[in-house]
Amino acid sequence: MSEAVLAAEASEATEVPGVSVAPGASGARQFWRRLRTQRAALVAAAVVALLVLVALAAPLLTAIEGQDPTTYHPSLVDSARGGVPIGSFGGVSADHWLGVEPQTGRDLFARLVYGARVSLGVALAATVVQVTIGVVVGVASALGSRWVDQVLSRFTDVIVAMPLMIMALALLAIVPSSFPRPVLVALVIGLIAWGNIAKIVRAQTLTLRGLDYVAAARLSGWGTWRIARRELLPGIAAPVITYAALLVPVNITVEAALSFLGVGVKPPTPSWGQMLTAADVWYQAAPQYLLLPAGALFVTVLALTVLGDGVRTALDPRAASRLRIGTGRKREAKA
Repeated sequence: MSEAVLAAEASEATEVPGVSVAPGASGARQFWRRLRTQRAALVAAAVVALLVLVALAAPLLTAIEGQDPTTYHPSLVDSARGGVPIGSFGGVSADHWLGVEPQTGRDLFARLVYGARVSLGVALAATVVQVTIGVVVGVASALGSRWVDQVLSRFTDVIVAMPLMIMALALLAIVPSSFPRPVLVALVIGLIAWGNIAKIVRAQTLTLRGLDYVAAARLSGWGTWRIARRELLPGIAAPVITYAALLVPVNITVEAALSFLGVGVKPPTPSWGQMLTAADVWYQAAPQYLLLPAGALFVTVLALTVLGDGVRTALDPRAASRLRIGTGRKREAKA
């Protein structure tokens, strides 16, 4: 009975003016149809897909170029000038598509594409940890007893109040260097920054808990965790997915900042933040060494942010409806 009520409410809630949805269309098809109306989100999704493809194909791309991210080429830098790359545009050539790194002569293209693997991988892994902990704590807080709710809520407040960068700097500084650094950075970010999503999940769960279909499931004899799994988790999926999409660019920026401060990914493993750290003194002599990782970081964060906003609009029919109504009113006013 509760599932029938949920299906009826969902069908009513997902009616968006101007978007034709087939009666039997699934939630995924409805989401895709709304997302297709947002050109900026589609372009951002294409950019993100291209970046992920480049990161996954980094070994193949560097093999085609014939370079790797760790080999030194001292003959390609001018030691008399402090290690400035020889040649125009930072040593760009058929063998080094984006030039070479100052002082070391390491290939910039190889380090850039391998750095994408680290930066994107750390951000995605940290987001998974944050979402997992936040959903578990938020649902347990909303469905638990008053004492459990108070304890988990106060603990969440403590986590939210913690300064992320300071705590991450402290934890990363005391962990032995033998521990894999990318994994450590992802775990540290995920374990410190899950408080906000736990608050969102708790608030959403408390709202859904009072609805009719949840009460009907409770009256039918379902247990607490079965109700949470079958009735509540599908209801909180939209805000969780939206927030997770917006967390990824934030985590990329945090990883870059930690690497820039010298406590993130350690050499010779390349990451965009680490490249920025080494490039801060070369912005005049070899500007491409600074501009390439900075540009890649900017494009990635911008694309993920636009995509996250598009996902939020596609998952929230009311937001899409308000957007369309507002656009319609503007057109009527112009007419």
